Amino acid sequence: MIVFDGLSKWYGDIAAVSDLSLRVPPGEVYALLGANGAGKTTALRCLATLLAPTGGTASVAGFDIRSDPLDVRRNLGFLAASMGLYQRLTPRELLHYFGGLQGIPDDQRGARVEDMISFFDLTSFADRLCGKLSTGQRQRVSIARAILHDPPALVLDEPTLGLDLLSGDVIYRFIDAVRARGRAVLFSTHQMSEVELLADRVGIIAGGRLVAEGTIEEILTQSGESNLAKAFLQIVREAA
Repeated sequence: MIVFDGLSKWYGDIAAVSDLSLRVPPGEVYALLGANGAGKTTALRCLATLLAPTGGTASVAGFDIRSDPLDVRRNLGFLAASMGLYQRLTPRELLHYFGGLQGIPDDQRGARVEDMISFFDLTSFADRLCGKLSTGQRQRVSIARAILHDPPALVLDEPTLGLDLLSGDVIYRFIDAVRARGRAVLFSTHQMSEVELLADRVGIIAGGRLVAEGTIEEILTQSGESNLAKAFLQIVREAA
């Protein structure tokens, strides 16, 4: 469902991503781990067609990011690490607006918006201006906007960054729910507890290269460490 095929992104003589290949099939949650500057966000932005790769390619639901960028966007829900909401719209207004942009028919849009408001527990602030929401509230609105069109593949770049426990739990439940519905989920995070809670498989990226991949148990075995945080540090140090 999500495929990276030898994707590279260079800035001059600096490789932000180098020959990245990985696959996330339907119904799998894949955690992409790496230190700041390792290339995670660059790779995800290439997948979302926000950046053009220098070499290789990637695809979503069989659509290539180079030749079919519009179809990639139709089949992908993308949450960026930096949230951008229209400050003078309410969450309900914003979801209706993006539902129109995403081609949801008029006779279905209202019900879909209300489903998102209910699922992400937005009811108490659905009619408050986005500019007056807390960080956790804005993040939940952002995810609802990203998946409003019910795409088969999701990319979440640090979805719980800066969130309190309650807001984080809403997002955890959401990820479990979409996995159960056969969606492919690729997410990046620095929180090892989230990976242990959510991920079916893990990829570790260092210096733009995928240096380890497998289930958590396989990563622990490869590193010889007893927990994921220590395994991550060990693998990244060896890669450096």
